[in-house]
Amino acid sequence: MDMRTEMLRQLRERRDGFSLQQPFYIDPDFFQLDLELIWYRDWLFVGHDCELEKPGSYFTVQVGDHPVVIVRGRDGVIRALHNTCRHRGSRVCTAHKGTAAKLVCPYHQWTYDLDGSLVFAREMNEDFCKEDFGMKPVACESVAGYIFICLADEPADFAPFRTMMEPYFAPHNLLNAKIAHETTIIEKGNWKLVWENNRECYHCAANHPELCKTFPEAPGATGVPSVESDPEMVAHWQHCEAAGLPAWFHLDDAGQYRATRAPLLRDAVSYTMTGKRAVARNLSDSVSADRIGTLMLYHYPTTWNHVLIDHATTFRVLPISPTETALTTKWLVHKDAVEGVDYTVDELTHVWSMTNDEDRRIVEENAFGIKSPAYQPGPYSPIHEGGVMQFVDWYADFIGKRLEEEESAKQRKAA
Repeated sequence: MDMRTEMLRQLRERRDGFSLQQPFYIDPDFFQLDLELIWYRDWLFVGHDCELEKPGSYFTVQVGDHPVVIVRGRDGVIRALHNTCRHRGSRVCTAHKGTAAKLVCPYHQWTYDLDGSLVFAREMNEDFCKEDFGMKPVACESVAGYIFICLADEPADFAPFRTMMEPYFAPHNLLNAKIAHETTIIEKGNWKLVWENNRECYHCAANHPELCKTFPEAPGATGVPSVESDPEMVAHWQHCEAAGLPAWFHLDDAGQYRATRAPLLRDAVSYTMTGKRAVARNLSDSVSADRIGTLMLYHYPTTWNHVLIDHATTFRVLPISPTETALTTKWLVHKDAVEGVDYTVDELTHVWSMTNDEDRRIVEENAFGIKSPAYQPGPYSPIHEGGVMQFVDWYADFIGKRLEEEESAKQRKAA
């Protein structure tokens, strides 16, 4: 069976407002198409500028079959490179993160400069040309302290996202933040289930006692439809805008990314068990307004974010297999905030560490049930699951158009 044709058929037959058919969540061939048509072709959030403090600082990520290293060059420029040696293909950087004067392959010590150019290859032929064997580049963009990469040969235009995102995030000065803590958990469920769970708070009251102390369960906080009809949300936007902080809900035309600010419950200012600050020092010296709530950014397929007055929490989704997803969470504070004086890691991370683990269990039970032969797509709540419907619509439209383009090209070639 042609899996491209089968996926396109199921997308065309899906019911609006219902979950996807079973293969989208468990089938290896459908997962491979997700990688090829989305993950290998679009912009992916990978980390933060502040993680690469000086020339030679690097971190690595794995996107499907692609190992990638992100490194700051001697010129200060952040670059992404395919993390595979041009000799015989070994990974060059094997650590999760580190600092190196040069990138040296551990297999035969081929040595690359920080821009990926080959500078040393031991005992090769006299006609060997080092300039022909540099590490292959990966498209890389940095905006307001966030680093994105794209594995495509011809990346999509990054400028529209930059134009939307930068005004919201620039005031928070994440370029001058630091990572106070980082965790990665493996959720035994398809990456789309991780996103579907994130895009609603229909489940929050029964599953997230810590988060519910500060984060509103109101559909407007996570959803899309009629968000501008929520008077509390509109009042919050007006308050933030008056303080010079862009706040109004913005969703791009394709539905892939959006940003907005949302109020926290009652007098809460941060995600803690008391609602009080987790960090004594503000995240940014230029943001001092009271009650700014949370700045939320979503960019499918890799990231959602919460930026508060005292810290930021960023989330990165990476697919591992049809039924495994890696979720990396990073807590950022002002670069001069002192652990044990301005904050404690336990208080800073408690709410989202607990919430992540609760969500992991939810996703895994969801995935377990979807494997059942009795599973069939069920209806979403239009009141509480508008955000889920928007994500599924984006996914179906995004991957469906690319499958249709391939189908049309095949038909033209056969004609």
